[in-house]
Amino acid sequence: MSHGARAPIVVLRVMPGDPPFRIVEINGAPAGIAHDMLDVVRLAQHAGLRHVDLDDPAYVRWVGGGKYTWTL
Repeated sequence: MSHGARAPIVVLRVMPGDPPFRIVEINGAPAGIAHDMLDVVRLAQHAGLRHVDLDDPAYVRWVGGGKYTWTL
């Protein structure tokens, strides 16, 4: 990716729910909700992304907590 480019996957902060969840955006559009890291990978693959490295900030931007943050 070029310097300053937006990560294709953005995982937003934890939202209240039963269970809590995070909204996932892919290429700037809402892709669905995730309850865990596996959901993020599934949503990305469903959107056609094959390279899903949850630790690479060039591909995934975590907002309001990292990949282990799933509760309020």
